[in-house]
Amino acid sequence: MYDFVVVGVGPAGARFSRRAAEAGYDVLAFEQGEVGDPLACSGHVSTDIWEFTGEGAREELFQNDVYGARFHVGGPHDSNGSADRNGDDERDTYPFYKREVVSNVIDRVGLDRHLADLARKAGADVRDHHTVTDVREFDDRVEVTAKGPDGTDTYEAKMVAGCDGPRSRVRDALSLPEPGELLHGVLAFSDEPDDSDFVDVHLTAPRFFAWRIPRHEGGVEYGLAAPPGVQVNKHFQELIDGYDIDVSHRCSGLIPVGPPDRVTSRRGFLIGDAAAQTKPFTGGGILYGMTSADHAAREIDPDRPTSLAAYEHAWRDDLEREIELGHWLRRAYSLPEPVQRVGLRAASGEIDVHMDRPTSVFSLEHLKAMLGSDSGS
Repeated sequence: MYDFVVVGVGPAGARFSRRAAEAGYDVLAFEQGEVGDPLACSGHVSTDIWEFTGEGAREELFQNDVYGARFHVGGPHDSNGSADRNGDDERDTYPFYKREVVSNVIDRVGLDRHLADLARKAGADVRDHHTVTDVREFDDRVEVTAKGPDGTDTYEAKMVAGCDGPRSRVRDALSLPEPGELLHGVLAFSDEPDDSDFVDVHLTAPRFFAWRIPRHEGGVEYGLAAPPGVQVNKHFQELIDGYDIDVSHRCSGLIPVGPPDRVTSRRGFLIGDAAAQTKPFTGGGILYGMTSADHAAREIDPDRPTSLAAYEHAWRDDLEREIELGHWLRRAYSLPEPVQRVGLRAASGEIDVHMDRPTSVFSLEHLKAMLGSDSGS
C-alpha cells in the first residue's frame, strides 16, 4: 500500500510528490497525458519561482525579465496596435513599475517537466499517460483506479491527493465542494520578437482582463479570461486584431477562482487548481499551489487522518488574506471607465508590491472602503 497516490502532476502535484518523497513517504503519481502537455497556463510568474526549482532551472527555463505593467483602459481599438504595444497612448495607458525585476517569463511546459523530474529524483513513482477513472474512499484506505498503456489497475493508498485541476475527478469522487467560479481563459502566441520588459494589461474583458506578455526570442503571449457566458473567443479576437498580428498555438482552459470552505475529506485532500488556490486578480496559481503543496507535505501524516485538519489551517492561514484581498482588487476591473482612469492615474508610477502578495502594499480595509460602494456585489 502506498502512503500517497497523487492525481495530477502539474506544479502542485509535482511539488507535493517531491516533498512527500523527500520526507520518506512512498508516493505514486499519475498524469493523464504527457507531463506539461497540453499547455493551458501563462508562463508569467514571480521571481519566487526559482525557490521551488532545482539546479540549472533558470538557465533552462528563463525567457524574459519583467519590470512592470502597463494598464490600458478602453482597448486596442482605441488606438493603433503599436501605440498600445509601446505605451505611447498616454490618455489610456498607466504604467506601474519597480526598479528591480518584478517577475519572469518562463517556459511553462518546461517548468512542469522540470518539477516532475525533481519528484522522480526524490523517489516518487511518477507515471504519465495514466488516466484515473475511479477513486473510492474507505475508513482505512483509498482505492484509485487508473488506465495506463498496459491496461487498467487499482492501487491502494493511505491517502489520495487531488492535484488534477479545475475539473477535478478526485474532488467529485470525494464529494468535496467546487470552487466559487470557473473563468474561461484563452492563450495564443505570435512569432514577433520582443525584448521589452513590460507586460500589457487590458481592462477590456468583462469582469476580468486581457494581457500581452513579451517572451524575448520566444515571441509574445496573448491571453484573455472572463466568466461563463462571456464571448471569450470574440473578445480575444478583438484583442489580437487591435494589435494587428497573427497568432498560433491557440489553447484554452479553465481558471478556478474562490476556494471552497473545505478541501479535505476522510483520507483525501486537494491542492492547487483543484482547491482553487489561485490569485483572484490574475488567475495565476503556480506559486499558491506549490506553497500549499509544501504545507500539505509538512502537515499531513498518512497514518493520522486527523492531520488533514492541520493542512486546512496551514494553507488558509498563509494565503486566505491574500486571496480575499485579490477578490477586492478584481472588483476594480468592473468599475466604470472614468473611475478606472482616475484610480489608475492616482496610483500609477513606481510601486513596491510583490505580485503574489498584494498585502505587501495594499490594505484590505482600505480597498473595501474604496470599492465597497462602487463595485457592486
